[in-house]
Amino acid sequence: MNIVIIEDERLAAEKLESLLNQIDSEIKVVAKLESVEESVNWLTSNPTPDLIFMDIQLDDGISFEIFDAVKVETPVIFTTAFDQYAIRAFKVNSVDYLLKPIDREALESALGKYRKIFRPVGMEEKLSKVFEQLAKPWKTRFFVKVGVHFQSVPVEEICCFFVEERCSFLKTQTGKNYALDYSLDQLQKRVDPELFFRINRNFMVNINCITEIISYSTNRLKLKLKNFDDEGLIISRDKVSEFKQWLDR
Repeated sequence: MNIVIIEDERLAAEKLESLLNQIDSEIKVVAKLESVEESVNWLTSNPTPDLIFMDIQLDDGISFEIFDAVKVETPVIFTTAFDQYAIRAFKVNSVDYLLKPIDREALESALGKYRKIFRPVGMEEKLSKVFEQLAKPWKTRFFVKVGVHFQSVPVEEICCFFVEERCSFLKTQTGKNYALDYSLDQLQKRVDPELFFRINRNFMVNINCITEIISYSTNRLKLKLKNFDDEGLIISRDKVSEFKQWLDR
């Protein structure tokens, strides 16, 4: 955790840094700043820290002037010898308000409050999973019509998608065809690119259905698919290199 201390009393800043290191060895104080001007300059030219400890009364003014000069999005724990600024403190990014002299128990409580609000236990892992899901919004099944009936076809059962006479179809691994209301361009954006590859204008194939890859001509390849009654599907010349990379991950 990267922390900035804004404190015009050097001994107070050093004591605070020492207490922080005792509480959590992963805490790193990246800057100790002593004035409004120095703080504004640092905050406008450095990466955003995780947390700021901010004394209210500084040599060249009060720390609220920092918020007037630069946009501060970092959570702040205020430190002061006076309590008359408490209400104003909580109108900005305040997590807590510590009165000097700061003791370890109060500091641990303030850090606990910060972690609960901004860094909950397991939150990074949860967010990682959420972002992974958002990054891969792939379809898992397709709703298709069979005569007067309907059914859902899992993506894992699909051998390929293809276009025939301007209509799109999916073919299952058992060889059944079902019409779709998607274009092949739309399908390409909706299925997992780790599983499906568009080999030419009319076909997109499932890697698990490829039974043979055959040299067709100079820099060309031909595929044979499971339960697909065809001599082979030709990969477009401009897709060959990308197709090889897709298979070699």
